[in-house]
Amino acid sequence: MVYLDNSATTPPYKKTIETMASVMEEDYANPSALHDGGLAAEKRVKTARESLAAVFGARGEGRVVFTSGGTESDNMALICGARAKRRQGDRIIISAMEHPAVLETCKYLENEGFRVSFMEADPSGRVLPDSLADCLGEDVILVSCMHVNNETGAIQPLPELIAVKRAFENKTGKSILFHVDAVQSFCKLPPPPGADMVSLSAHKLHGPRGVGALFLRDGVRLPPLIFGGGQEGGLRSGTENVPGIAAFAVAAEMASARLEERYRHVTALKEALLSGIMSEIGDVRLNGPELSEFSSPYILNLSFLGIKGEALLHALEQRGVLVSTGAACSSRKKSHSHVLKAMGLSDKEAEGAIRFSFSEFNTLDEIYLTVAATKEAVDRFRRVGRFR
Repeated sequence: MVYLDNSATTPPYKKTIETMASVMEEDYANPSALHDGGLAAEKRVKTARESLAAVFGARGEGRVVFTSGGTESDNMALICGARAKRRQGDRIIISAMEHPAVLETCKYLENEGFRVSFMEADPSGRVLPDSLADCLGEDVILVSCMHVNNETGAIQPLPELIAVKRAFENKTGKSILFHVDAVQSFCKLPPPPGADMVSLSAHKLHGPRGVGALFLRDGVRLPPLIFGGGQEGGLRSGTENVPGIAAFAVAAEMASARLEERYRHVTALKEALLSGIMSEIGDVRLNGPELSEFSSPYILNLSFLGIKGEALLHALEQRGVLVSTGAACSSRKKSHSHVLKAMGLSDKEAEGAIRFSFSEFNTLDEIYLTVAATKEAVDRFRRVGRFR
């Protein structure tokens, strides 16, 4: 099997699995308990929190709040951030290409009386900093922008966007929260500097499912999202997922230690797949930036014109190649990608889109096999289409 759906989830490191098993067997006590077993479990959580902060590059400059994953982290940042700032304004700025965890949360906040404005993007799917400047106003309290788009791999110009936000703050005396969804970039690219809140997820970097984190810069104070026993500094109550938290930290340490090596490896994979498909198959559109510093090497999105992406997905699956047509959390919805539509693609172009996403475990031999399987499937579909 050739697994090229790593943006949906990654295969866990062996050490990730071993860590979870060890914690479940040895440190199974509730970390809120006062006995030695509870203290041992609490130490596991504390150590993991410190480790993640160090990997993020912000030891002593903020805190890590553990969650159930990237979706909860996005929800917490937006809902709690908006409520914390409500007396100062009621408007939130995002892009139309955000993950559903952000888009749907903003729809919920609109029902609470908040208003949402959208930044514009160029045809490659990168947000235009001037668009943020145009959206900013006295009523803005929060800006949210993902680091790497989960469908196209477009790397957003976060330093420029944050600079625009800070210039407006300096001019007006306003204080605006800036949230970054870094689910697809954490331990794959250097962490985004200057954000107030950053959402992370373990299973995108060879960690376990069901655990994530929200990094909060020093000085950011949020009301709770989940109420109860007061865990996570009172921000997120509920017994901690100690095995998942410990394994998350291990996976992040392993991935970050080899960040540059892994980056070079997946860059070679992406270049080989793109050049192979473009040279072997006609009528293919690249969705996202050209291969450059503006494009994550972990994601490649292509539209095969005249072919339905879902049909091509299943044809590749029959050949042992697993890919996707977009975000896993919304892939079962019968609608075209909101990301591709926001980039200006036609219905036909969006309909033929396939996302290939890579990890350090993929090989060049797998890429060559994928090129051959894709060419075979596309040629067959197009031959059938001509005779209809």
